[in-house]
Amino acid sequence: MTAGQPSRAGAAPGAPDAAGAEVPAAGASLLGGRRCRFCVWAPNARAVQVHLVSPEDRRVALEPRGRGYHEAIVPEIGAGARYRYVLDGGAEYPDPASRLQPEGVHGPSQVIDEAFPWTDHGWRGRALAEYVIYELHVGTFSPEGTFDGVVGMLDALVALGVTAIELMPVAHFPGTRNWGYDGVYLYAVHTAYGGPDGLKRLVDACHRRGVAVILDVVYNHFGPEGNYLAKYGPYFTASYHTPWGDAVNFDGPDSDQVRRFVIDNACRWITDFHIDALRLDAVHAIFDESARHILEELGAAVHARGRGLGRRAWVIAESNLNDPRLTRPIDRGGYGLDAVWSDDFHHAVHTLLTGERIRYYEDFQGVGDLARAWTDGFVVAGRYSPYRRRRHGAPSGDVPAERFVVCTQNHDQIGNRARGERLTALAGFEAVKLAAGTLLLAPFLPLLFMGEEYGEQAPFLYFTDHGAAGLAEAVRTGRRAEHPEDEPPDPQSPETFARSRLNRGLAREPRHRALLDLYTALIRLRKTVPALANLDKESLQVRGWDDVRVLMARRWFERSAVAAVFNFSASEASVRAPIPAGRWTVLIDSADTRWAGPGRAAPDHLESHGGTVQLTLAPWSFVLLGNAPNE
Repeated sequence: MTAGQPSRAGAAPGAPDAAGAEVPAAGASLLGGRRCRFCVWAPNARAVQVHLVSPEDRRVALEPRGRGYHEAIVPEIGAGARYRYVLDGGAEYPDPASRLQPEGVHGPSQVIDEAFPWTDHGWRGRALAEYVIYELHVGTFSPEGTFDGVVGMLDALVALGVTAIELMPVAHFPGTRNWGYDGVYLYAVHTAYGGPDGLKRLVDACHRRGVAVILDVVYNHFGPEGNYLAKYGPYFTASYHTPWGDAVNFDGPDSDQVRRFVIDNACRWITDFHIDALRLDAVHAIFDESARHILEELGAAVHARGRGLGRRAWVIAESNLNDPRLTRPIDRGGYGLDAVWSDDFHHAVHTLLTGERIRYYEDFQGVGDLARAWTDGFVVAGRYSPYRRRRHGAPSGDVPAERFVVCTQNHDQIGNRARGERLTALAGFEAVKLAAGTLLLAPFLPLLFMGEEYGEQAPFLYFTDHGAAGLAEAVRTGRRAEHPEDEPPDPQSPETFARSRLNRGLAREPRHRALLDLYTALIRLRKTVPALANLDKESLQVRGWDDVRVLMARRWFERSAVAAVFNFSASEASVRAPIPAGRWTVLIDSADTRWAGPGRAAPDHLESHGGTVQLTLAPWSFVLLGNAPNE
């Protein structure tokens, strides 16, 4: 794409929808010659006007275009003009497809110029198997709390070995402090973070450094404050219920245009913002009984848009269903998405490190479950779930390893706790290093949560900035109900938000620096050792010893081979590990003083005679061995 030229979001005017009819592109689009095209889907209204509130006050009637659309091309309009839509001569509301909300969720929408001087002309994206993902919240990641603040930290992430950053949602939400899942304007980038140009600067800066950008998008619900969508049309349905209220209408009357609204939004991120991948929030709360599920249609549209632009474009689902259909090819009855989060991996590690057995953790019993996570991806895969009191999930052995995103910490698993404790507060320093090895040596796509690489001690709390007093109190009440055992901090308090900011100065302190060095070394080995770089379940052998809480995993590729042994016990462990004959080198012992450990128990080299090695591991430690076994 030529530098400085804007790209058109979503479907072009006149593009066909799923039913073959022409669908205008929703929103305000500058056409040149100081003309602006306004288009809104408002089937609930007989007549729609655009009320231009600045720089001059005037109203222009929109013409009906069929299927509930209203449209007009208005002269003498430039970037910066602010407007609302007037429905049937009465109340007026912001644009559902607003590109900018400079005065908040209740204020007028603003016309923007999409042009941007991109410098990433040669960027084609990264192969999914190369992703080492770093999840961050823009508002708490840097002192500035902006996209430009993230740019200032990119070189440190590149030095760590990160190849993709994942941004928590940036669609416009109420106030200035929010996780992002209360967004109500899917097309508008939040002004507190730097608006659309700030996001483009960040993406451009990432691509210059070879870093891909994943954007977390929310299509299962809209936030409660500033949500005027129902005034325009049937965006929601009472046929299904979500934790946040009525579900988005993906399969009821007039749902074709709701589907198009969401799919155009997904394609807009790929086209206008050069985003590399979308992370679809909680797809288990997306309900669709259509013959072609909205996830299949959305994934296909994003893939086609990426191909048309000459770039890779991926779609990653978050789901608690443990359903392998999400990533199975469409011709095999799946939805054709590229990857799915495996919460089971996190849960299996977390229970071993912390001993917690409440809520969904009660489904995970020991090292054997972690071994199953390593080999299959899902653990609760058709077996009985004590937490749900029913069978859950389906086997995922046929799903390739590179289609699973795994973590030991993320925004949900930390922030949904009453006190937002990170693993550093729940487990000892050696256990945190053990978690790093378990994550980064597994054959999946690893996700790090901001700050975990140096042992951040600040919590990540749940915070909001709602303007409606009744809603703010309802959020407080809801948090207390979720955590009756512990009074959570006030989500509305600015202090709750401030406490969640990273303290990156910790990375300079000796123990934290040692942890950062360990993460860096593990990621480097993951990229440079062929047996680790090859994400393949077929070249993997895992064994667990529940009695001594030890897990061993072997991985190989051509002549490269590694063996990793993990001790999830507070006691020293001695095991006879089945390792092929040959001379093996200790690549990492997490107990080494180099990593601020108590001292390593393993020698520099070991000889495997008869296919076994006697290995001693310090408490809460792991050892990684590397070798080209004898043929």
